[in-house]
Amino acid sequence: MRDILVVENVVKNYGDYRALNNVSINVAKGSIFGLLGPNGAGKTTLIRIINQITMPDEGLVTLDGQPLKPDHIKDIGYLPEERGLYKSMKVGEQALYLAQLKGLSKSEARQRLKYWFDKFEIGDWWDKKIQELSKGMAQKIQFIVTVLHQPKLLIFDEPFSGFDPINANLIKDEILKLRDEGASVIFSTHRMESVEELCDDIALIHKSNKVLEGKLIDIKRQYKNNEYEIGLITDNEAEVTQNLKDNFELTKATFKSLNNELQFNIKIDDKTSANQLIKHLTSKGELTHFVEVIPSVNDIFIQTVQNH
Repeated sequence: MRDILVVENVVKNYGDYRALNNVSINVAKGSIFGLLGPNGAGKTTLIRIINQITMPDEGLVTLDGQPLKPDHIKDIGYLPEERGLYKSMKVGEQALYLAQLKGLSKSEARQRLKYWFDKFEIGDWWDKKIQELSKGMAQKIQFIVTVLHQPKLLIFDEPFSGFDPINANLIKDEILKLRDEGASVIFSTHRMESVEELCDDIALIHKSNKVLEGKLIDIKRQYKNNEYEIGLITDNEAEVTQNLKDNFELTKATFKSLNNELQFNIKIDDKTSANQLIKHLTSKGELTHFVEVIPSVNDIFIQTVQNH
């Protein structure tokens, strides 16, 4: 399957400052792609280039196999971190206006807006002004106008900002549904737990360079280090602890448990299997907890940034 978006060796300079340095990414069709990085890394610059708000100094961007061109605006939906609704306009009037800018007729826009307003149960907001809405309420309107024209590529920059947990979950479910219906999504956020839940692939940009890219599951495999979280009930804690220290690399565990037990993280070498570790532990007491430590996106983010 062809990638929906290909960014090849993009360079962007602002005077003497290089905001992007030969950055390349590939966004697969029907996927959610996490675009990650610390503040000032270059993510926003890349998003602005994809949206043709600014142009690259070098490199090529293609959308669905074609070099990026002005009429691709109808194929992209962009929800920026800094919201852009006109505070004094009425919600319905503004939504219709923005939908028509994306190529929808007024009647088609009205029909689609009714669907979304009914879905979110916000029909009584139609004649309210944006300034009368809370940040979260305005965010719902911005989300609707972003997806209304059913673009091929959706770009969400911190889409959960301003939402309470219930509404954040509502929007998360809608993003997943849009993906399942064929949309491709670029998702930029500092909320790493959202990346865990949503993203198929990720790229990490740091100091204007791409330092990591791939399928999330493959990256997690790459960063795992044969470490296990264990809980062990034994009658002789001191002796068992010393035995484990003599045979394995131990660190303190932090998981919560209802049992009064020894708790450790144990790292094994490549010659030792998980089954062998379990056998050794069960010979020393009652094994109550045994979980492989899978690195979180947050751990990977911090480790990669610190190493670059």
